Amino acid sequence: MSISVKICGLKDPEQLAAAVEAGARYIGFNFFPKSPRSVTVEQAAALMLDVPMGVAKVALVVNMDDAGIEEIVNGTTTDMIQLHGSESPERVAEVKARFGLPVIKAIGIAGPDDVAQIEHYAGVADQLLIDAKAPKGADLPGGNGVPFDWRLVQRKYWPCPWMLAGGLTADNVAEAIRLTGAKQVDVSSGVESAPGVKDPGLMHAFVSNAHAAKD
Repeated sequence: MSISVKICGLKDPEQLAAAVEAGARYIGFNFFPKSPRSVTVEQAAALMLDVPMGVAKVALVVNMDDAGIEEIVNGTTTDMIQLHGSESPERVAEVKARFGLPVIKAIGIAGPDDVAQIEHYAGVADQLLIDAKAPKGADLPGGNGVPFDWRLVQRKYWPCPWMLAGGLTADNVAEAIRLTGAKQVDVSSGVESAPGVKDPGLMHAFVSNAHAAKD
């Protein structure tokens, strides 16, 4: 099975075109205002017009209320919603039921206790994004460029598909895939030349190295 890559935090047409050309299967649009990668609904709507068929458009939100999500869903052509905050399993189910779109739930991992909570979400989310837990005091719940101990999720199998995230780069993505058995990987800051600035060369290298990884 080939590895699917999600590139998150695209902000302009040039970045988007490079990500698609590199071979990304998912494109993430960040609606968290504190992030250097954040976009407005209007900006995302325009960018999504350039995403080809077969590439999933993912809206990343953090503890957003229904009104905010509704604005995104109605104002864009979003295919999936990524909940990247402290949303409960019950909230995941609510969002799925209300908006009728597949939901990705991000879960931050720092130690074994964090892994245990994955089971609570695996039965309600359509996909899981297993990320590094944000450092204490961090402004962002993700995109901090920090990895976690991949052995914590080594050869883990849950009832729904999952993506590996957290500190992945072109240099370490193949090792991460080999160690964990992940079939999908997510990257944001790991392919940037500066916060919020995606580098076409790094995106190409990341996707190429992910596809070359041997499980």
